[in-house]
Amino acid sequence: MDNVQVRTSVDRTWDSDILPSLSDLVRIPAVSVMFDTNWAASGHLDAAAEHLRAWLAARDLPGATVEILRLPGRTPVVLLDVPATEGMPADGGTVLLYGHLDKQPPVGGWSPGLGPWTPVIRGDRLYGRGAADDGYSGYAATTAIEAVRAAGGEHARCLVLLETSEESGSPDLDAYLAEYRDRLGDISLVVCLDSGGQDYERLWLTTSLRGLCSVTATVTVLDSGQHSGSASGIVPSSFRIFRQLLDRIEDARTGEILLPELHGDIPADRAAEMKAFTDLAPGAARSAFPLVDRMSPASDDDYELMANNAWRPTLSVIGGAGLPLPEEAGNVLRPFTTLTLSFRLPPLTDPAVALAAVERALTTDVPYGANVTLSRQETGPGWNAPPTAPWLQAALDEVSTAVFDGSQWLTLGLGGSIPFMGSLGEAYPAAQFVVTGALANDSNPHVPDEWLHIPQAKRVTESVALLLDAHARANQA
Repeated sequence: MDNVQVRTSVDRTWDSDILPSLSDLVRIPAVSVMFDTNWAASGHLDAAAEHLRAWLAARDLPGATVEILRLPGRTPVVLLDVPATEGMPADGGTVLLYGHLDKQPPVGGWSPGLGPWTPVIRGDRLYGRGAADDGYSGYAATTAIEAVRAAGGEHARCLVLLETSEESGSPDLDAYLAEYRDRLGDISLVVCLDSGGQDYERLWLTTSLRGLCSVTATVTVLDSGQHSGSASGIVPSSFRIFRQLLDRIEDARTGEILLPELHGDIPADRAAEMKAFTDLAPGAARSAFPLVDRMSPASDDDYELMANNAWRPTLSVIGGAGLPLPEEAGNVLRPFTTLTLSFRLPPLTDPAVALAAVERALTTDVPYGANVTLSRQETGPGWNAPPTAPWLQAALDEVSTAVFDGSQWLTLGLGGSIPFMGSLGEAYPAAQFVVTGALANDSNPHVPDEWLHIPQAKRVTESVALLLDAHARANQA
């Protein structure tokens, strides 16, 4: 395969075809189903799916088919099916290239001139919600397939699958995998473009993903709010009771999760991987985030920070209700406090068992007999990569040389979650996985000013093209 032609094809398609269409995708407020319970009526997820379907249908891929899959009551899935290049054996396997079209909520605080649904290109950056996480992925995957063909390379049958519920924990994907299992076929390589790494200098491979569980809990102490001068000291505060419940779950001094069901062992190879990274880039974890002045991270030890992030459970309080804004706060003993608790779990921990343990801690022997109600429960599996096959190791080395000017590819566990990877790992245990992407620590997914690093997105696209060709050659050997 002509690697120069691969780069030329990728650059041309990104500049002329992808950036205009991706900008239009940013304009669609396709927030995930968890944040838009009326998604079917609002139509934004359907609009995003149709936008990609139309773009994919217009590509020059002989024999390819593209459609929007729909199961009753489920969010839609876009599926592009591209036949193998001529001469590939019938048993050459299938490559599944994964991404998602749903988005996190817009949230406030975007910088002047920027906004979640307003695409803005400044230099090498495309700003807007969903540009980097993960709207670019379907474009990049398809362009990589086109580049292989344009450069005289080969690829096995390729499926580009774009879901619309990932930001809600992929609640609909297992149903699609089950319904279309025969159609998907024997998947031997999975390429996920919903990840990233520490910088834009190399290709980063994610080797593990944490699982997740979350629940919204409400502690209620009164039928209605009361004057704090009259009720305080007689009626226990709902906030104080919530603090006691949280103390059963988390050590407030250290952040350690106290429920054993949420923990798991760190495999020796992953521990060695983290140690190697901390030796290569000391201080990287500590300097990755914009801590306020004089703020310190959770530990002074680089390895402990990496282990905390990739292989240990953590709690984040990601939402709340029952608290008025400070300027609206009166002297009232509030009737309830609601918090949404989000737990990241070790990759091999069972999320259903973890959620059950959290729910028991919140609802058993509640102080003063206060009422605790639970809602919006969510779980998602973690994932740990299988050993890297020799052909893939060699192909990644080639990517480092040909695409990243010799900067060696690196592996790292990711503290986030992509539940679909856990589902795929169970469904296709013999498959190889390339979990990568254009994100780095400063890309701002989920928060204001999300942006896509366009040159890195191009390099990732080029890398996928080389890996597709290497996979095809390995399956002909």
